[in-house]
Amino acid sequence: MTIKLTGTTALATLLALPFGGAATAQELTLLSDSSADTVALMEALTDAYTEKHPEVTFSIETRPGGSEGDNVVKTRLATGEMADIFQYNSGALVQALRPGRTMLPINDIENFDAMLDSFTRTVSDAEGNVYGVPIEAAMGGGIFYHIPTYEELGLEVPLTWDQFMENNRTIAEQSDVVPIAQTYRDSWTSQLFVLGDFFNVLQQEPGFAEAYTANEAKYADTPAARQGFERLQEVAEADFFNDDFGAASYEDGLRMIATGEAAHYPVLTFAIGALNQAYPDRMDDIGFFAQPGNEADSNGLTVWMPAALYISRTTDHPEIARDFLNFAASEEACDINTRVNGAQGPYLVEGCTLPDDVPQPVADMLPYFQEEGRTAPALEYLSPVKGPTLEQLTVEVGTGIRDAQSAAELYDADVAKQAKQLGLPNW
Repeated sequence: MTIKLTGTTALATLLALPFGGAATAQELTLLSDSSADTVALMEALTDAYTEKHPEVTFSIETRPGGSEGDNVVKTRLATGEMADIFQYNSGALVQALRPGRTMLPINDIENFDAMLDSFTRTVSDAEGNVYGVPIEAAMGGGIFYHIPTYEELGLEVPLTWDQFMENNRTIAEQSDVVPIAQTYRDSWTSQLFVLGDFFNVLQQEPGFAEAYTANEAKYADTPAARQGFERLQEVAEADFFNDDFGAASYEDGLRMIATGEAAHYPVLTFAIGALNQAYPDRMDDIGFFAQPGNEADSNGLTVWMPAALYISRTTDHPEIARDFLNFAASEEACDINTRVNGAQGPYLVEGCTLPDDVPQPVADMLPYFQEEGRTAPALEYLSPVKGPTLEQLTVEVGTGIRDAQSAAELYDADVAKQAKQLGLPNW
């Protein structure tokens, strides 16, 4: 007898099928990055799902972050050894995985229409198939700062890059606090001064993303785009970093900004979850601001879409996996995220809300979303092109091995390879 299963009914039927007089136990594998906040969220979501469906359990595996983790995901997809469900970036990086070949679309899940279009278009293909469900809040790329240090030195939140540099000079001259924490042991963190500057790029070159995708603009010969590399070089040459920045980890950076060892730490706001877990009593000491640009009246935030959950095309449990992603796209899942990692920013599922009392860095971030014209998507959501070696190049600039112009030129060459692999026209 052949049984055809569809949608949520399929899951209920599947779990009710007899196996020795009881429902068949199903264990799914889930691959997550290894950060503490992500793992805690994956454990909480899978536990909540298993509570609803006791016959379904999950085995959670972890992978590194950054380019090393990218390679793990690409290799496991290419060899057919990917977990049933995996957590990964949205935007250009997921396009490089060729989702139409490696993942199952989820357009038919019940909660599909609850996901905001601003997210689903970053995890879709040219045919309109959508592959991912957001598991976190929208993020900003900017700079965490230590509020007590600012208060003690009489500093104001900078709206321009010149003001930011002057604050750093004051901190270096008048305190024992490190002006800027850098954590190159986790090389992905080295990219923020480049990637977080994209709002400022668009203020000067509104058409850059389109021209960049069409191979009509480059980082090296576009001053507004090259400026992110130059700003990284500037803060490095000013000797504003912690002495151990080459060996320091992301967790070290979080500790430094929470305890006041450092006055600034440039990183994505998903770090709010990890900060809230590790330093819940220090959250009122941590503020956040967008990476400043050239003009105070055009100050705004570069925004990242959250990571997503995807289903491997090789899974043996497609219906259960789809139902789990449907659960992840629910108000209940958002509430679980808030409970586990605290409020981190606006959610991208309709009906999801934030508590009235949010951590200080979230309170600092929300006005950018609430005021017209003060946010712009990161380049990887406007273009499918992102070179995989950026974090190695920014480490080299930050350590003084390479200057900004050379790094921009090498990044352009890296981008060209990626664009050709994607088959983009005019490359």
